[in-house]
Amino acid sequence: MSGHPAKPVPAQHRVTTGAECEVEQMVAGIDAVVFVCMPVDPESIKPGLTKALRSVSDSRIKSDEMQRQVSLGNPTVSLEETMVAMQKSQIGFQATLQVRNRLVQAYSDIMNMSV
Repeated sequence: MSGHPAKPVPAQHRVTTGAECEVEQMVAGIDAVVFVCMPVDPESIKPGLTKALRSVSDSRIKSDEMQRQVSLGNPTVSLEETMVAMQKSQIGFQATLQVRNRLVQAYSDIMNMSV
């Protein structure tokens, strides 16, 4: 290994990972909740949500790659940096999960209201 970070693969040449599929599913689910719960156009919220979810997904992919590099014995990737990346990824995922749960709860509350 040369020690240089890997170059990003263009989107049209990438294989979709499980994390990316999860992001797509979460965006679709959140879109449905936002449409019902928010008095604003869902399309105005979608870019921000998508960006946040992509950031969480990218963090997870980065930590997975760092774990792989450490397990392969790559001397340019430290165990400490890997552990920090894993914790950042876990915190981002937990925060995203909490937002999703609150949106789903709001949706459920609205659907259970009597009109």
